Amino acid sequence: MATPDFILRLRRHIGHDLLCLPGVSMVVHDDAGRVLLGRRADTGRWSIPGGIPEPGEQPALAAVREVLEETAVRCVAERILLVQTLPPTRYPNGDQVQFTDIAVQCRAVGGEARVNDDESLEVGWFALDELPRLDPFALERIRLAGEEGPTWFEPAGPVPAVGG
Repeated sequence: MATPDFILRLRRHIGHDLLCLPGVSMVVHDDAGRVLLGRRADTGRWSIPGGIPEPGEQPALAAVREVLEETAVRCVAERILLVQTLPPTRYPNGDQVQFTDIAVQCRAVGGEARVNDDESLEVGWFALDELPRLDPFALERIRLAGEEGPTWFEPAGPVPAVGG
């Protein structure tokens, strides 16, 4: 994923320190029930589209924008699948980040799936019974898209008290 300008500006002030950011990931289905996937340029692995909302951008609008930017597919956001804080990640350059991912189910409404930026090596539609090898992150979101309602993961331990 290309690093947005606002994050590059923040990094000039905080260096490689942990930065907590919102993220969006999208499970996009077409009318045939296939799911849209991209083979990532950074890892070479297939996954669902994802990205970072711009400051002030609503998550659903960021989801629609990111799908279009990455795949040239126009879509509409239909529902929240999952809200989950992911484990911290350290990138090869030393930057640390922790995303709170908002997974969104989307429906394709136009466009032809193709590589539309430098973040993907390939883009394509896949039947659910013909998915390429995917990481647990993508598989869990695709599974949730087949179920009812939004979800979240319960914390492993007690939730700390907030307020006074």
